[in-house]
Amino acid sequence: MPVGTAGSVKAVPQDMLESLGAQIILGNTYHLYLRPGHEAVRRMGGLHRFMSWRRALLTDSGGFQVFSLNELRKVSEEGVRFRSHLDGSSHFFSPEHSIEVQIALGADIIMAFDECTEYPADRNRAEESLRFTMAWARRSLDHFRAHKHEVPWHQSEAGVGSDEPRTQSLFGIVQGGMYRDLRRQCAEQLVAMDFDGYAIGGLSVGEPRELTLQMISEVLPLLPANKPRYVMGVGYPDEIEMYARLGVDMMDCVLPTRAARHALLFTSEGRLNIKNKQFAEDQSPPDPACDCPVCRRYTRAYLRHLVQAGEPLAATLNSIHNLAFYLGIMQRVRASLQAEC
Repeated sequence: MPVGTAGSVKAVPQDMLESLGAQIILGNTYHLYLRPGHEAVRRMGGLHRFMSWRRALLTDSGGFQVFSLNELRKVSEEGVRFRSHLDGSSHFFSPEHSIEVQIALGADIIMAFDECTEYPADRNRAEESLRFTMAWARRSLDHFRAHKHEVPWHQSEAGVGSDEPRTQSLFGIVQGGMYRDLRRQCAEQLVAMDFDGYAIGGLSVGEPRELTLQMISEVLPLLPANKPRYVMGVGYPDEIEMYARLGVDMMDCVLPTRAARHALLFTSEGRLNIKNKQFAEDQSPPDPACDCPVCRRYTRAYLRHLVQAGEPLAATLNSIHNLAFYLGIMQRVRASLQAEC
C-alpha cells in the first residue's frame, strides 16, 4: 500500500497511482488532524472526496507519529498529550478521539489507537506499553461500534465513486515489543475482541531484520486466516515478498517514495543510486525488465540529470518507477499464490 501521509503520495498524482494498479493507499491521522483538520475533511465529504481518490483508503491511528515525537509527548492511562511539530500547540489523543478523527476522515479501514513500543525496550517497559495498547484497543472498539454510523459517506456517497453500500472496518494492532509471549498474549486478546482485521505493529523501529521476521512468524498463526492480516511499516522488496508468502495480506512502507526522493531506484538488477557518475551517459532504461511508464520512456542518464539539476520531476519519475516495482512484486506474488491453489 503506497503511503499518502497528508492525503498525497508524495510527488505522484492520483491518476498515476490508479494506472499503476494501486488498490488502496494510506492517509495519516496525525498529519490530517493537524492540517487541514478532520472536521474540515468531514464537511467536504470525507477523505475520498477531498483528495479525489475513488479506491480504498486506510488511515492509521496516529499512534506511531505521536510515538515518534519523543520529547514532545506524555503518555497516561487516558491517552497521549503531545505538541504539534508544526507550531508547538498542545493536543490530546485518547482512543476515543483517534477513532472520532478517523470516522470523520472516512477511510474504509481505520486502526485502533495503540502505543508503539520502542526498540530496545526492557521487559517492564514492554509490559506497560502493552497494558496501554490493550486497554485502548477495547476503548477504540467500543467507541467505533457506537459511532461508526457517523462516517461522512454514510450521509452521502457523492464523490466516493460507488453506488454500492460501503462499510468502515476497524483493525486491532498487535504490540508487545520483541517479547514473544507478550505478542502472543496481545494477539489472543485482540482476536477475542473480534476486530474486522488485525495488524502487527511496533516493527521496523530499529530492530534487526531477523527479529522482525521472528515476531511476524510468532503472531501470524494466531490471527484468523479469514480476516485481513496487516504488517505495518515494511519493508524492502525481498521482505514484502517473503512476508506475503508467509500469509501477510497487507503491508505499507514509505520506502519506495522516500528512497526515490533520494535518487535510489529499486530494480530487477538490484538498487541503483541514480546520482552516480556511471549513469551520466547511460542510455538504457532505469530497469530493462520493467514496463512502467518511466522505464518505457526515459533513460538513466536523463533521470541522473534531473537529480543533479534539482528538478522536481526527478522525485516524480523516480517515485513512479519505485511504486511500479513494488506493486509489480505484489501482482506476481498474487498470481503465483493463485496458481498454487
